[in-house]
Amino acid sequence: MKFIGDVFRLLRKTTWPSRKQGWTDFVSVIEYTAFFVVLIYLFDLVVSQGIYQLIQFLR
Repeated sequence: MKFIGDVFRLLRKTTWPSRKQGWTDFVSVIEYTAFFVVLIYLFDLVVSQGIYQLIQFLR
């Protein structure tokens, strides 16, 4: 049970972000996620079109 007590003690010592900072961090995570989704989508589109054209060329 010492472990659980230590966990709660550590959680009490933790400095938690304010509500405003929490939302700011959440929005930042969503923005970065959207950016990388678009980046990966464009990369996938370019690669798939390149592979398709290569297959058409080799036929």
